[in-house]
Amino acid sequence: MEALTVTSTVHIGVDLAWGPKNRTGLAAVGADGRLLASSSAGSDDEIVDWIDAHAPRRGVIAIDAPLIVTNRTGRRACESAIHAAFGRFDASPHSTNLGKPEMNPPRGAVIAERLGFPVGPALRDRVAIEVYPHPAMVGLWELDLILKYKHKAKYEFAFRKREFDRLLELLEAEQTLQVSALLRWSELRSIAEAATGHSALDRIEDEVDGIVCAWLAYLWATSDERLGVYGDIASGYIVAPPAPTHASRPRALRQAPRSTVRFAEPAPDSTSDAVLGEPMFTLDAPAGQYRLSNNEARLLEATLLEARRR
Repeated sequence: MEALTVTSTVHIGVDLAWGPKNRTGLAAVGADGRLLASSSAGSDDEIVDWIDAHAPRRGVIAIDAPLIVTNRTGRRACESAIHAAFGRFDASPHSTNLGKPEMNPPRGAVIAERLGFPVGPALRDRVAIEVYPHPAMVGLWELDLILKYKHKAKYEFAFRKREFDRLLELLEAEQTLQVSALLRWSELRSIAEAATGHSALDRIEDEVDGIVCAWLAYLWATSDERLGVYGDIASGYIVAPPAPTHASRPRALRQAPRSTVRFAEPAPDSTSDAVLGEPMFTLDAPAGQYRLSNNEARLLEATLLEARRR
């Protein structure tokens, strides 16, 4: 691992996996917001070692993972607040509570403690803050829907790749980051452009998220008015933009991200057949989103075929 020779303050972004089996994305930006380095790591030791090597003078560390969890069940108040502000953009966070073993204690809090950083949102220097890239991107870039670049079983690869490419383009357009000047960015770009399947994007997704987190760390350090605090230090908080005033994409216009499904003929003759099996497909309908089992999808297709014959 090559360390940077940096004498000024460095801000760090950490897209923290909830356990060491998955990769954690890491990125460092300078006091001027310029991207200095990015990578990924596994264990807590690897994460701390990378931060020590790349940020001898640390400013803000923005971590995409819970730092403060006190509720035994349900969701934190800050998660409910983020849902209220960004839910219509599909940017609701996962619910966290002490009933989940990985949250007792939260890995993010353990990392912050090892680095000797407090987690209070009142500070703007030498502090670890909790961030969440999805609402941050919606608010900062005024997106009408989150970028669906994550690996989900219901996303066909071509759809995901388009969303991933758009994320890279938006990061390239951020003049403060100057991502295109970094050799590692060229490597990430090449991997994304050459990708022909999910696995290639999986290898760099966390690292790109780490870059987003590092950008948020820089914005927080510079007291950028586009970021605020949802929640508090007592029950947990998330740093994110204020509730958007721009419109979200109408549900009827949202592209269904599921893979194309072809059913063998003949289609069922009747919709009276029993509906069995686990939900496998997603349908974005005018009245809402539905999860369909294999049988339900077949029955729906049969109904559509019959309607088109009339």
